[in-house]
Amino acid sequence: MKTRIRENYSHTLYACFASYIIQAIVNNFAPLLFLTFQREFGISLEKIALLISFNFGVQLLVDLLAAAFVDRIGYRISVVMAQIFACVGLASLAFLPGLTPDPFAGLLICVTVYAIGGGLIEVLVSPIVEACPTEHKKAAMGLLHSFYCWGHAAVILLSTLFFVVFGIGSWRVLACLWAVVPFANIFYFSCVPIATLTGEGGGMSIGKLIRTPAFWFMVILMVCAGACEQGISQWASAFAEAGLKVSKTVGDLAGPCAFALLMGTSRVVYARLSERVSLHAYMLFCGILCLISYLLASLSPAPALSLAGCALCGLSVGVMWPGTFSLSAISLPSGGTAMFALLALAGDLGCSGGPALVGFVSGQADGNLKTGVLGGIFFPLLLIATLLWLMRQKSRPEHSIIQN
Repeated sequence: MKTRIRENYSHTLYACFASYIIQAIVNNFAPLLFLTFQREFGISLEKIALLISFNFGVQLLVDLLAAAFVDRIGYRISVVMAQIFACVGLASLAFLPGLTPDPFAGLLICVTVYAIGGGLIEVLVSPIVEACPTEHKKAAMGLLHSFYCWGHAAVILLSTLFFVVFGIGSWRVLACLWAVVPFANIFYFSCVPIATLTGEGGGMSIGKLIRTPAFWFMVILMVCAGACEQGISQWASAFAEAGLKVSKTVGDLAGPCAFALLMGTSRVVYARLSERVSLHAYMLFCGILCLISYLLASLSPAPALSLAGCALCGLSVGVMWPGTFSLSAISLPSGGTAMFALLALAGDLGCSGGPALVGFVSGQADGNLKTGVLGGIFFPLLLIATLLWLMRQKSRPEHSIIQN
């Protein structure tokens, strides 16, 4: 059996799919407990927003540094270390905040450790899948990205079921249970075959990229993609429970869980339509839909409509992250590995900045999360404006900074 695993690249794909589920656990388990942290440890919303910023900020830093050491120590060691960091960070949530003089400091340490794992996963998994000598790579990559969505939904559904059966007070046990997933993947990645990409040296240098105007428009889109997605996703549970006064079970299922399911669905739908529709136009439609969802969530007087706005946001943001990667590959076909690494940095910057803006505005509004979500419309507006400008440039090829 072990020999078959070592020779079968299908198992490599399965391990990578599991890694995106782990990424979903890393990014979305703690937000289900934000109000629990606030009550149990006496932590303000502003500090809780800092937990989000730390998570994505550390992932951003890992994105930046990984290019310097991954090739030196190899993909296998790096991806196994990613699973170890994720496992240790998640398990530490169960006890470290209670052992440190300041529980918030303990939470920050846990977040930092599992964020290192999350950052490594983000950098490594896509090139590992791309390097696999298998057919239908586009389908495999699309399926890979969708596993984050399904993992996000599973985190919410299974966590909600656990809380219903055992109570929210048992959240430490659940943190240890979620840590089992990366623990198992440590051994899986130790066995599966891992190939490496070759011929990447011909891509554009970082210096050339940053002197290319088209690249900076892709960076803006990537920042907005991360911010639009996580600005709602990270706060959806707390928003439903505190801002809309619904039960935690109803709020988690109708808010973040529906968000994740619709985000995954939107990626599957676009995969089927990608050959028949313009990606620019489709992303513009999604940007407008995202703006509507933010307004619906923040301004609707009815809790049901606000929850519908949270869910609708998932449908709108599904294509933004992978779509920006695709636009970048079209606009800058020689961008190479450096381009995708820097775009990952931009995406993580947005993932940190979007929730931070919502948390900051909420804190300035005496903890009113609906006001905070309203402040988050900055990012879908910026995304819409950028796409309109790019589409105008595309229609004027003699002046265009992007390729058709």
